[in-house]
Amino acid sequence: MSDALWEEDKTHETHRKSRITDYNELMIKKIKVEDLKIGMYIHDFNYGWLNHPFLTNSMLVSGEEIISKVTDYGIRELYIDTDKGYDVAGAPTADEVKQEIQAEINRVAEEEKTDRNPVPLQEEYVKAKEIKEEAKKTIHNIMEEIRFGKQIETEKVEHVVDDMIDSIFRNQDALISLARIKEKDEYTYMHSVSVGVLMISFGKYLGFGSSLLRDVGMGAILHDIGKMIVPQTVLNKEEKLSVEELKLMKKHVEYSRMLLEQTKGISEIAMIAASQHHERVDGSGYPAGLKGDEISYYAKAVAIADVYDAMTSRRCYQDRFLPTDVLKRLFEWSSYHYDKDLVQQFIRCVGIYPIGTLVRLESGNVGIIVKHGEKSLLHPVVRIVYNIKTRRYPRVPFDLDLSDPSGKGAREKIISYESPERLGIKPEVYL
Repeated sequence: MSDALWEEDKTHETHRKSRITDYNELMIKKIKVEDLKIGMYIHDFNYGWLNHPFLTNSMLVSGEEIISKVTDYGIRELYIDTDKGYDVAGAPTADEVKQEIQAEINRVAEEEKTDRNPVPLQEEYVKAKEIKEEAKKTIHNIMEEIRFGKQIETEKVEHVVDDMIDSIFRNQDALISLARIKEKDEYTYMHSVSVGVLMISFGKYLGFGSSLLRDVGMGAILHDIGKMIVPQTVLNKEEKLSVEELKLMKKHVEYSRMLLEQTKGISEIAMIAASQHHERVDGSGYPAGLKGDEISYYAKAVAIADVYDAMTSRRCYQDRFLPTDVLKRLFEWSSYHYDKDLVQQFIRCVGIYPIGTLVRLESGNVGIIVKHGEKSLLHPVVRIVYNIKTRRYPRVPFDLDLSDPSGKGAREKIISYESPERLGIKPEVYL
């Protein structure tokens, strides 16, 4: 098939899939749990930060026991498929919800813009690579030692946290973009490193002083240390956890608290941030079912960093979500589960288009986000490395500033994220 025919065929297929998607999104509606009835078909439980107790993420509501279980697990809103079950008059469609959330996120992103990185990305990237590798090795060793009943060596963690703080103050985007790169089989310890990086960056954005940053960073990097006491068969299981296995997994928070209480030099702030990071503001979290101001401010912040990294990572039982989709979910869930103000601050901190992510522009150009826009988080600088329409790489990668009204970038617009794996592109190479 010629390139022209291939492009035409691909365009027809894209339009066909788009029509199917548009139709499906009209059938998918968001409802409150109080409106859930027998005979409805659940399309999505809208409960992505944790395994829910159901075998699949979609099912027919065949009895009251399903409704009771949904309510008991703290699910407040979910999506139904009105093509497969009963409808709810007046409920918004998935597309309407998506558009409303995107408009709100755009508004949040535009409210504030600060110059955050005194050191250029390329200059800090080399140092940040070394810090990431050292952090990964340190946390991995500490977790292995916990399995054998050894104590946490606080000094080693403090050294890692201090290096992270220094790097983030020079250029936060270097370490954040590197921490996002993790293999599936190193998720448990790299997740701890990533949450530490995100939380230190978030704390800097929120104006925390150096001592507080260290305490919160320690709590964030050790937030999942209790997972080393959870049976490995449960921790590394690739299939969905059973109800009993889910109970065992939830115990990791209590184990983390126990381990940190036994560790010399761990502050109360760090301990509480780690032991409350699965609590939710509406009381639906665990282990204590705390709500509102009963939850530490720092734990509420760590909870956001935790779920953001977890959902944008590839895990043994779940493929990763795109950063923009996770930010939308976090914003949606902040109506009940997360602190709304902190979620909005987090969006401004990491940006709608995080450094190092791969995006497609309207022209077909594909590039890596290398810098936040000078005036707008919605208009970053993109390093063009490929064109999906011509299936060609530029002779030399070049930058387009989407915020420059006089440049070529002014005619471009980001239309979607792209999968680096699908296109065989390694964003870190171009940073």
